[in-house]
Amino acid sequence: MSRPIIIDASGHLMGRLSTVVAKSLLNGNKVIVLRAEEINISGTFYRAKLKYLRFLKKRCNVNPARGPFHHRAPSKIFERAVRGMIPYKTTRGRQAMKRLRAYEGVPPKYQRMTKQIAPRALRAVALKPGRKYCKVGRLSHEVGWKYQNVTATLEAKRKVKAAVAYRNKKHIMKMKEEEKKHYAKKMEPYQRVIESYGFK
Repeated sequence: MSRPIIIDASGHLMGRLSTVVAKSLLNGNKVIVLRAEEINISGTFYRAKLKYLRFLKKRCNVNPARGPFHHRAPSKIFERAVRGMIPYKTTRGRQAMKRLRAYEGVPPKYQRMTKQIAPRALRAVALKPGRKYCKVGRLSHEVGWKYQNVTATLEAKRKVKAAVAYRNKKHIMKMKEEEKKHYAKKMEPYQRVIESYGFK
């Protein structure tokens, strides 16, 4: 299987991102979605919460253990949104859903990997300026998700470490560039001799 597509979901609209992810899954790609708590939903927070509270009332009359299951975590809310766009009861759909992973924050094994975005799913692109929107993380917290503070603390630590790592990387790159220029200057007379013989 090809390398997974890693998407940083921060600042994306949930519905738009779900369509992109669902299509990619059905095409046979493995998709990993990070920072699910930063996904946006269009409309006011009040409206989104009312809709979710209405969803929480839906249950099986005979045996509630049969479902529907009301997940509170942002990653699970996003996975369910994607599931609604996939024929998940067929073999093809089941296989597609197995290729999806969503996480709150950025787990350590994905911190140094290259992340992508879905440009047409970005809120800044898809939503008209001035329109109301809310975050899935806040909605989850209000309906019973208990790990908002834990995720925020881990994300703050990760960002500090990432900033230090990036600064060190820039310093190393600068040093390498200076070293390259130094040796190029040293090699200049020899290079002229080589070029005089017709070599480049």
